[in-house]
Amino acid sequence: MAMVKTILLYAVTLLGLASLAAADTGTATFYTPPYVPSSCYGYQDNGVMIAAASDVIWDNRAACGRRYSVTCTGATNQVPQPCRGSVVVKIVDYCPAGCAGTIDLSQEAFAIIADPNAGKVQIEYHQ
Repeated sequence: MAMVKTILLYAVTLLGLASLAAADTGTATFYTPPYVPSSCYGYQDNGVMIAAASDVIWDNRAACGRRYSVTCTGATNQVPQPCRGSVVVKIVDYCPAGCAGTIDLSQEAFAIIADPNAGKVQIEYHQ
């Protein structure tokens, strides 16, 4: 009986870890300098590995300061194979209603994950 409990506990732990690693999906676009003022930090310079959050992740300013890992997963338009990789960004701004993506990356951050000529790409992201 103890062996069954141990195996069950191990399985539940693995499932819990798997759910923590699961990423959300969406789209990313980019915006260009100047990056200040921002909704979260005013005129404070937060570098260029930054992003603006859409309503999907904004959470009434609670997203300010959160860091997200963003990975390009595919094209949304005619630019073939736009993906280049992943980047970690800090949320510093709000991308208001009508925002074209889930997350609006700085131009520099977008260029790390995808060809800027794509303009918009499919992504996976997680905090």
